[in-house]
Amino acid sequence: MEMQFNNPSNALYFWAVVALFGILLFAYARRSSLLQRVASKRLAQRLTKSSSNGKRKLRIALLIGTALTLCVSILDPRWGTKYKEVEQKGIDTFFVLDVSRSMLAQDVRPNRLDGATTAISDVLDVMGSDRAGLVTVAGDAAVSVPLTLDYASLRLALDDVSPRSVKRGGTMIGDGIRLAQQSFTDDVQDHKAIIVLTDGEDMGSFPAEAAAEAAAAGILIYTVGIGDPITGSRIPTTRYGQPAFIEHEGKEVWSTMNAEELTNVASAGGGAFVPAGTANLDLASIYAQRIASDSGKSFDSVKLEQFIPRFQWFAIPALLLFLGDGWLSLRTPSNSRRRVYEVTS
Repeated sequence: MEMQFNNPSNALYFWAVVALFGILLFAYARRSSLLQRVASKRLAQRLTKSSSNGKRKLRIALLIGTALTLCVSILDPRWGTKYKEVEQKGIDTFFVLDVSRSMLAQDVRPNRLDGATTAISDVLDVMGSDRAGLVTVAGDAAVSVPLTLDYASLRLALDDVSPRSVKRGGTMIGDGIRLAQQSFTDDVQDHKAIIVLTDGEDMGSFPAEAAAEAAAAGILIYTVGIGDPITGSRIPTTRYGQPAFIEHEGKEVWSTMNAEELTNVASAGGGAFVPAGTANLDLASIYAQRIASDSGKSFDSVKLEQFIPRFQWFAIPALLLFLGDGWLSLRTPSNSRRRVYEVTS
C-alpha cells in the first residue's frame, strides 16, 4: 500500500518527543534517587506504599504515545485513493500574488500571505489540465513561474514566496496584472484568467486601468481580498532582534483590506471580487464553479486520482491517550487515613 505525507517538514517535531522522553526518564530516575538518599529502604517502602510504580510508568507511556501519534498526525499521512471527476477546460490562469509586507498581517492565521498561498495550492488540486503561472508583486512585479502544467514546481515556488522575494517594497497591483497579461504564451483571445490575491493596498499603479486593458484582450480579472476590511491588523517586523510592529511617524501602522479598490478592479476586468476577509477561503470551489466556467471551453472530463487524508486516524488516538493520562491516578485505591497512621506511628 502506497503512503505519502503531505507535510514532511513537520518531522522535526519528533525531536521534541525524544526530548520529552528524556525529561520523563530523568524525572523518574531522579525521584528514585532522592528517596534512596533521604530514607532507608524500609522507610522508603512505607512512604511510597500508596504510590503505584506501575501506574507511574504507564503514565509515561501514555504521554509518549500521545506525543508520537500527534506528531504522525501533523505529518498529514495519506493512503488509499479516491477518484474525482474534473472537467477539462483547457484554460490558462495566472495567479498574481501580493507579497508586500502588509501581507504578513496576522488577521488571517497564520498571516495573509500564507492564507493566499494555501488558497492557490487548493486550486491546483482541481485544475485538471489547465495551465497555471505565478506572478509575485510588491514594489515591482516578477514572473516566478511561467505558464505550466507542472504544478509541483508551482507549489515549490509558493513555499518560497515572502516579502524578500521581490526587490522593492510597496504594492503595485497594476504592474502585476500587466506583466501577467504579457506573459500569456499565445495571441488567442478568451480562455484566459488572472486571479489577483491581495489585501488591496496599492501605490498608484492604476490596477483598474490595467484590468480594463486585460479584459479588452479577452482576459478576465478576478480579485480575492484577504484581510479585515474594517479593523485591519498591525504588520509584524523585528527591531533590534525583538518582535515589533511597523511604525510610521511614531505610530503603529494598521493595514486593512481595500474592498472598494478590488471591487473596481474586478468590475473593470469583467470578472468578480471575492471578499475572503479573514475566513478560510475555499478558492478551489470558486475556481471550479465560477472562474473556469466563465473563462474556459469544455473538453472531455478526466478522473483524477487523489490520496485520502488519514490524519484523523492518529489525531483521535492522541486525544484518547491524553484523556487517559488525565484520568489515570498515580495512587492505588486504599484508605488514606490508614496510610497516614502507618507512616507516623
